Amino acid sequence: MPLTHAGAAFYFTKNSLLQHLMIQLKYKNNPESGYFLGRMIGAQLAKEPAFSAIDLLVPLPLNRKKEFKRGYNQAALICDGIHAVWQIPIARDAVERIRFTETQTKQNRISRWQNMEGVFHATKPQLLHNKHILLVDDVVTTGATLEACGSAILELGNTRLSIAAVAYTV
Repeated sequence: MPLTHAGAAFYFTKNSLLQHLMIQLKYKNNPESGYFLGRMIGAQLAKEPAFSAIDLLVPLPLNRKKEFKRGYNQAALICDGIHAVWQIPIARDAVERIRFTETQTKQNRISRWQNMEGVFHATKPQLLHNKHILLVDDVVTTGATLEACGSAILELGNTRLSIAAVAYTV
């Protein structure tokens, strides 16, 4: 997938403070941890010349059922934190996850890629057209989810795509 830039603020390791914050965010109903992490990455992005041409933040969408159950989309909260320190607009509903997928935490790399085929759809292409978009997620493992969503955005044509995540891991 052609990316303009990509970055992550941290390397994710088990039994770390970052893992604790991610658990709080995703499983313990603590949305403030997402906002906090977003402010941290936003401060880094705002200083990085490679990301200076970003026009729009797009949080990686959750399936509606999962978002309803959790009460929020963690990537959207991270975007809120980024926006608080780096005044880039957020397009929350420009892309939609149109198919429910089970959690990928226990899947191998190949299964993750296969699981993500055809999952995302750009619902408001007019918001994305002629923009340099920063697609935001919490943790990147294989990149399958970001690639599937990013591909749906790039299919529109005349868009540039960069990605950012709080953390990455292997």
